[in-house]
Amino acid sequence: MKFPVVLPALLLGALPSLALADMAATARDYANENLMQLARDPAIVSAILAQNDAHAGLTPAQIDALDKTWRAEIDSAQRPMIDALLGNTASEHLRAQIEDTGGFVVEAFVMDNLGLNVAAAAPTSDYWQGDEAKFSETYPQGAGAIHVSDVEFDESSQRYQVQVSFTVTDPQTDAPIGAMTVALDAEMLE
Repeated sequence: MKFPVVLPALLLGALPSLALADMAATARDYANENLMQLARDPAIVSAILAQNDAHAGLTPAQIDALDKTWRAEIDSAQRPMIDALLGNTASEHLRAQIEDTGGFVVEAFVMDNLGLNVAAAAPTSDYWQGDEAKFSETYPQGAGAIHVSDVEFDESSQRYQVQVSFTVTDPQTDAPIGAMTVALDAEMLE
């Protein structure tokens, strides 16, 4: 993976909209050149396909119940749902990939065809992403769809981030199977 040049944090708040557009283009290029490969990894693909099968009959009420369980576990000492997801092979793979970026990738998570988390490098604030642009602007839009968020300050990491989300496809069929979101350290974008 290529690692961008550091952009000082003091400049980020004063960036003109053109610079922000350049940052979004750089994030999109990084996704195309580096992140799409990660999403085609057999551990990620097989985890998405397995969860798509397991969740094929979920109702909106069941999705809501799963999301409520996840959110209740966030601040709890007992986190069976979160711990199971964070302990799966795909999540372990994501964490290893993040460590290899030298801090450029801040977080990553993978969603199934319903917008439910399949794997995550760290806990997300909710389990269901289906009502957010990171999902609605990717998976339902088909193969090749990419969504780049605005630059935002993340309280937990104390860094400016930009989230790049994209449709994940089955490498054998090129059919959309889910989506992936990767948060990049915006200060490290060229």
